[in-house]
Amino acid sequence: MDITCFDDLLQAARLQPEPQRLLFVFAASTIPDDATPEQKARHARGEGGELTPVLCVDKTPDELAAFDALVEESRRTGHDWQVVFVAAMADQSAYLPDNKDVDQAFQRMTQMIKYGTIGALLAFDRTGEPIVFGAA
Repeated sequence: MDITCFDDLLQAARLQPEPQRLLFVFAASTIPDDATPEQKARHARGEGGELTPVLCVDKTPDELAAFDALVEESRRTGHDWQVVFVAAMADQSAYLPDNKDVDQAFQRMTQMIKYGTIGALLAFDRTGEPIVFGAA
């Protein structure tokens, strides 16, 4: 199944033979403190910058009706973000109440974002549109 929108992601997760847990890492666009005036100007126009993870949330597909619900929940945290990265994993919470696999997956995802190795992750902008990252 091609995932061309957030609803496709939810549908694909619900169709899996094992229950799924969706992992969301919200990232903000930032620039370093020592950025040049040109870099700051580009960033102000919505260009350039670095993606910095600011919030991690895990949900089952049944806990999330649509992208708007995820955005609203994120809004209540007070964290600003521009991109949400998503991965899925089999939900072991019924078997392992202290599921350390989720924490480890979040650690891997945040490291992937920090190092720019995000090819295995789905990404969506604040409107729920998929983002495809290319070479800079």
